[in-house]
Parts: sequence; structure tokens; C-alpha cells
Amino acid sequence: MKRHHPMPFGAELHGDGTRFRLWAPGAGLVELLLDAGHGEQNLTLTSHAGGWHRTHVPGVGAGSRYRYRIDGDLCVPDPASRCNPDDVHGASLVVDPLAFDWQDAGWRGRPWHEAVIYELHIGTFSASGDFDGVRRRLDYLVELGVTAVELMPVADFPGRRGWGYDGVLPFAPDSAYGSPAALKTLVQEAHARGLMVLLDVVYNHFGPDGNYLHAYAPTFFNAAHHTPWGAAINFDAPGSEVVRDFFIHNALYWLEEYHFDGLRLDAVHAICDDSRPDIVEALCAAVQAGPGREREVHLILENDHNCARYLRRGTDGRPQCASAQWNDDFHHTAHVLVTGEDDGYYTDFARRPAAQLGRCLAEGFAFQGDPSPFRDGAARGEPSAHLPPLAFIDSVQTHDQVGNRAFGERLHQLGPAPAVEALTAVLLLAPQVPMLFMGEEFATEQPFLFFCDFGPELAQAVTDGRRREFARFARFADPATREHIPDPGAEATFAASVLDWAAIDRPPHAARLALYRRLLGLRQRHITPRLAGMPGGQAGYTLTGERALTVHWRLGDGSRLALAANLADQATELAPQPGQVLYLSDGLDQAQHAAGRLPPWSVVWTLADRPS
Repeated sequence: MKRHHPMPFGAELHGDGTRFRLWAPGAGLVELLLDAGHGEQNLTLTSHAGGWHRTHVPGVGAGSRYRYRIDGDLCVPDPASRCNPDDVHGASLVVDPLAFDWQDAGWRGRPWHEAVIYELHIGTFSASGDFDGVRRRLDYLVELGVTAVELMPVADFPGRRGWGYDGVLPFAPDSAYGSPAALKTLVQEAHARGLMVLLDVVYNHFGPDGNYLHAYAPTFFNAAHHTPWGAAINFDAPGSEVVRDFFIHNALYWLEEYHFDGLRLDAVHAICDDSRPDIVEALCAAVQAGPGREREVHLILENDHNCARYLRRGTDGRPQCASAQWNDDFHHTAHVLVTGEDDGYYTDFARRPAAQLGRCLAEGFAFQGDPSPFRDGAARGEPSAHLPPLAFIDSVQTHDQVGNRAFGERLHQLGPAPAVEALTAVLLLAPQVPMLFMGEEFATEQPFLFFCDFGPELAQAVTDGRRREFARFARFADPATREHIPDPGAEATFAASVLDWAAIDRPPHAARLALYRRLLGLRQRHITPRLAGMPGGQAGYTLTGERALTVHWRLGDGSRLALAANLADQATELAPQPGQVLYLSDGLDQAQHAAGRLPPWSVVWTLADRPS
């Protein structure tokens, strides 16, 4: 089977040659510098209405390299390049999407209620740091109980090391990770094992190095909206039609040409768009009308504003916009319960974390229009109790929450093991979609640090800026202390984050891995089959004391799932929940549960069949 997403821009193979098309409304002259293996040619693109420049070159096929020269001076890669083998400042490569022979014609994806997500960074997941390194671990992920692999951004970024959020060529997989064919092979082999593959994409900004759009397409940006990265991407001012088309095609490209099963849209709260429908809604509609008509395709949001309207369901229960959102509220409450940290944004969760955890589990967001102390009392969020639990993705670790710490510590390095294990049992058996961050399942000792690979001047600015960011935290008030924060530009910072897979057979890592496998096995056997069709508004929670709670849900088949959790250092009395016991924390026996006495950091899950 062949797959190709045709685009109105970039290099497209047509007939006996290749069509080159660039939107450059700020350029008077655009030349094509083409190397098809016989020395470089210089061809002038024809100017067309609306800022478009175009030419068709007979006899040019896959493997040819090309650049554009703007007004006789600036040489730039194609912003819609499918491959840039020499990094973001180098020439683009003509790619033939039809050269890859897909073998997964029968794959139609997996329904969302089956999702168990494993987030990973290509460069640090394996020693080889590439797509093949992930491919070689797919069987491990299946055995773990994962059903969906979420890749952090792969769009071409400057240098050999980076998180991916500084990408500047959104259609080109970074060459440090492998070729387009290697990425397609990874997706194909994941499908052969029943795994979905999701891709993190960044539509709110471009990175600071290698983005040339300002030079020849200034209307790609809208100075009326200011962002931390400068003028916002233009989604709502004159010229925005082309910009919106660029990103919608990008989404469809990954879903169709690479057969991804879904996308995670990074930080949509940082997208500035006053139009209606906004770009998030327009993109979701395009996906539903396109690949979503033929198979299961899932769109995930990161949205600090907790906009429940993007997660709305139709009368059939299916998403009308996005499938789900990363629920940082759940992460933050869990983190505070385990670590006791109360600075930064954890201030919002320090006073009543157990109550907020209960609200997350029963209603979705902890903040549903409530005032946020961290935001000087500003209201945050929208009501979410009407939404089904599957509209929320919960986690106790993510690349953001680990990597944005100064030293990239993992949760098990910040709190006692019983606390971490209790919150893990809450996460993996709740009806929300659980997400793991690579290595947490075996309590990896490797941190996940912030790293990049910029040129010397920009690298120093990033290092200085990152250390300034932490100056507002009490433990980093002393400049000498901030000097110990790892340098993002140092290769050693990246190397320290690479997972050590040899650890999984050693204590205590093997025991933690066994716990994850046990919990995900219980989820797969007893909970997942009952989640389909689960509505919202069918859950409730009760707080007993400051740090003990019960939560109950009515599942899609009418059965009742219940959680009783003591998240404190002291034992507590907690009425037993009805139903068959699915899980008891280590150290808790059936007699204690029946007597309604829970030891410190203990969790009980029960399941009762639907009423007759």
C-alpha cells in the first residue's frame, strides 16, 4: 500500500518532474538552487497572485537537493521540506512518499477507551537515540501493558540534541533520529503489535534558530498578539488563510502519509486566535472529515486554560473536537501529595490536595473557573463534571513536569516509595486515560534534563535564561547555587538523560516494573472492557479527614468501580466499598479492608457488577 498526502506547497513529484511552490509574499525574487546530481542549477520561480512563487522542473526526482534564494541574497530551506538531511540551515531533499511500501492496510486504529499511553523522547529512550532504538523496544512496551506510544516532537530542530519544541521545519523528521522511511517503519511495526502511535506537534511557535519565515513571509506572524517567543503565529489576521492551511496540512500529513494514530497539540493556550472557528477547532474538524472518517484517529490537547469546550461530546458520546486533554491538575495534586512541595504552580494545590485529587478523578479538572492563587486570584478553567473520564489523560510524570525541574528528578527520587506506589495504583486503575513517561515504570535513576544544541551565542543565552528562571525559587536564590544547574548545551546533560535499560532486572527497579505490569494487567482484564460508552456526570467523591477519600464511578456497562485511598502517613478509618476487591496495596489485607481500617499510603480498588 502507498500513502501520500498532497500539499499545495513544498516539493511535490508531478508527472516527469517536481513542482516547487513557496509562499513568499515579502519577496520580490525567488530562485531555486537545485542539485539533482549534475551540479547546482539556478532557476527563477514564477511569481503568482497572493505571494506565491512556483516552478516545475522536468526530470527532477527523489534524492535531489534544493534551496530557495530570496531576493538574490538569503538562501533558505523549504519550510515544507519533507527531509533536511544536513539540519535546519542546509538544503532540503525531494522525497517520494510512494517509495515506501506499507504493510498495515488492515490497521484501523484502536478505540480511545483502550488507550494506555507511554510518552518517550526518541533521543534518550535508547542508546542509539533514533527511531530504530524505539522500534527494538516495542515488544517490551506491549508486555508492559501499553497500547499507545506518544513520541515527543520529531520536527527538524537545530543541532543533534533537543526536546523537539524548538522545531522549525514541521514536515521534516529530524535527521538525528533517522530517515522518513525509518519513522514509517517504526509506525508500521508498532501497528503490527497492536500499538497506536501518537505524535506531539507544536503549532504555537517556531524555535529561535533556523526559522527564516520572517525574512520572506512576515505575514506568517501577527505582531498584534505577543507571546514569549515574540510575535504570534498569524491565525486570525490578513494572510492567515495560508498559515492556517499550512498547519492543517501538517496535521493531515502526519496522519495520512505517516499513518500516525493521533496528535498531541502542544500548549494550545499559547496559540493566539480570535477567529471562529479557531485553529484548534478547524484542525479537529479537518481531521474528523479526513482520516477520522476511515479509522480511529485521536487528537490530544495540552491546555493550561482548562477549556472544557474543546472536549465536548456529541449525543453519540463521540468527541466533537478533541479526544482528550493532558490533565495537569491531576499531576500537580499527586505531586504535592507525594513530595509536599508547595512553591511555584504547586501553590494552587498545597492546601487541600486530597480533595482536589478527588475532584480530578470524579469531575475532570480541579480548577473549573475557580480562583488560582498562583495567578493572583484569576479564574482558571471551565466546568468539566459533565465530561466522561476518557476526556482526561492523567499522569504522575511527564517530560514537562520532570524536565522543567532544575535537576530533572524523577518522582521516586522526591518522595517515599509507599506514596509513589499508592498514587501509581490510583493512576493506572482509574477510568481516565493513564500516561507514563519513559522509565518511570522501572524507577529509572536517570533524570530527564533540559538540553539543546544551539550555536555558542544562543546556547549561552539559553543557559543564562534557564538559571534566571529558577532565581524565584527559595532554594536557588543564591547565584552560586544556580551555577550547579546543568548546562542545557553540554553534551553531558543530554547523555545523563539516556535510559539505562540494564537496570530493569536489578532491584529495586525490577519490583517497580512488576507493580506496573500487575496494575496494567488488572486494568486490561477488568476495567478497559467496561469503559466504552461511559458517560460523564456519573461519579462522586467523599473526603474523610484531610488525606483520605473514596471515589466511585458508573462504568459504561453499568458496573460500579470504587477507590478507597489513604494518602497520609497515619492509618485511618475508611468504610469499605462494595464489590469484588481488584487491588490491595502491599501490606493491606482483606481483614483490614473489611474492618474499614487503612494503613498509611494504602489503596483499595473494588468492582461491583451492575444492579439487577
